[in-house]
Formats: sequence, structure tokens, C-alpha cells
Amino acid sequence: MSQDQVTPPTVTAEEIHRIDDDAFTDRNVCLVTGAGSGIGRATALAAAGNGLTVAATDIDEDGLAGTVDRGEELGLEGDIETVVGDLTEDDDLERIVDEAAELGDIKYLANVAGMQHIDSIENFPMETYDTMHRIMLRAPLYLSKLCIPHFRETEDGRGCVGNMGSVHGHYVTSDKVGYNVSKFGLRGLTQSIAAEGEGEIRAYSISTGYVKTPLVTDQLEDTAEQRGISVDEVIEDVMLGQSRVKEMMEPIDVANLFLLGFSDLGRHLDGGDLLFDGGMTLTYE
Repeated sequence: MSQDQVTPPTVTAEEIHRIDDDAFTDRNVCLVTGAGSGIGRATALAAAGNGLTVAATDIDEDGLAGTVDRGEELGLEGDIETVVGDLTEDDDLERIVDEAAELGDIKYLANVAGMQHIDSIENFPMETYDTMHRIMLRAPLYLSKLCIPHFRETEDGRGCVGNMGSVHGHYVTSDKVGYNVSKFGLRGLTQSIAAEGEGEIRAYSISTGYVKTPLVTDQLEDTAEQRGISVDEVIEDVMLGQSRVKEMMEPIDVANLFLLGFSDLGRHLDGGDLLFDGGMTLTYE
């Protein structure tokens, strides 16, 4: 596999899994972070493809416009409305939820936004760590805090938070301490929401191996430099070396899991983690 083979793909209508669910209607809103690219964009498209109204947020205004354009090209049933915002700013987090609530009843929250930085612990810049923490752990907590009252006000009083985890919330690789700590923390947030939600407010996480996203492709050269190997070796040995399934997931594969978790099919998924890692963390040579 070469770098060309991990290029983020485009979502097609046929790839969106449709789920028959009475709550998947345009009166219900799915708030998706990181919706300007990658898994966030795919989740926004999958939610709209299942008839939900989508509040798509990202700091990247052009990326969000691209998500809306793709949704229109696909002729999806649900509308995608954009809310530009910075997840490191509390005022923006509050405004994002307020604007999402104007679109209908907030019922689903997909915390997808993330970032990566490759460095050893002794060289890891704390300013970068703080930014990662705010985007990947603090923002999901605050958005959950803000959305839960809206969940309770929906027609059936129910709602669900889906958190984008990672195999790095189960075991870690070197030089990614900021990412590792954030993903372990998200599992704690997921279980905390479940503990307080009494089965009416659910939460789950999705832990995947490497997915064909800009976040993954952008880290290839840094990882290669840090480890003193080639980019192809990073893909073959680091990203897929432990996986039994020798292909990366695509963003829409993960997005479909988000909709499964939100749906009635996921009603017993509460505090749990969907581990779709190709066997990376559970099987050994």
C-alpha cells in the first residue's frame, strides 16, 4: 500500500447505510463536530442521508461548504446547516448549540473533531497538548453538558452522544501522548454520560484503527521522520502491521456506525465502545 492508497475518498449515496428509525426525521437535529472533512463530513452526510437535520460545525468554513455541496450533489433527504465555530472557545460552543437548537430538537451529538501531533513526551509542546485537550476532550464534555437538557426536551425525552474514540483509547503507540490521553479520556466521558443517563440519555464511543482521513494522511511524513523509516513502511508496518484486516476503513464506514449507535438498533449500547480495529488490539502474532 502506498500513500496514494490512503487518499481520503468521496462519499457516495450508495455507501450511506439507511436505517428505518422513527426518530430519524427532519424535526430531530444531529450536531456533528469536525464536519468539514473526513469522518465528520461523512457522519454529517450519513445523518442527512437518514433524514435527520444536521448542524455541521467546524472551524473550517470552506470545508463546511464542501460538505453542504456534497450533500446537495447526493440529493440527501435531510438538510445540512453549517455553524462555523472554534471548539477551544466556550462562547463558540454555547453559540453552536444555540444555533443547532434553532433548527429543531437536538437529539444526537457526534463528537468527531480531532487533531494530531507527533512528538516524544519529553519534546511534546504543552501549548499543543492544551489545544488537543480542549478540542478532543473538553469540548465533547461541554457540548454534552449543553446538549443533554435539549435531549430531555425532545418528544420522547431521549438523546444520544457518540464519541469518536480510537484504538489509542485501548492501547497506545509512541510519540502521540496528546492523542492517547484524549482518547482514553473520551471513554471515561462516554461511561460517565451513561452512568447518569438512566438509559434515556445514552452514550457510546467508536474505536477504529487508521481511517483514510486527512488527519491520518497528514501525519505520515512526521511519523516516518520520527521513526526513521519510509512513508510506505509507516503505512505497512505501523498503521496496518498489527491489523488482521489489511485495509484501512473509509470515513463512511465509521459514519454508518455513528448512525447505528444513534438508532433504536443501538438501544442497548450505553457506555460501550464499538471496537472496529481489524483485530489490531485483540490479536497477536
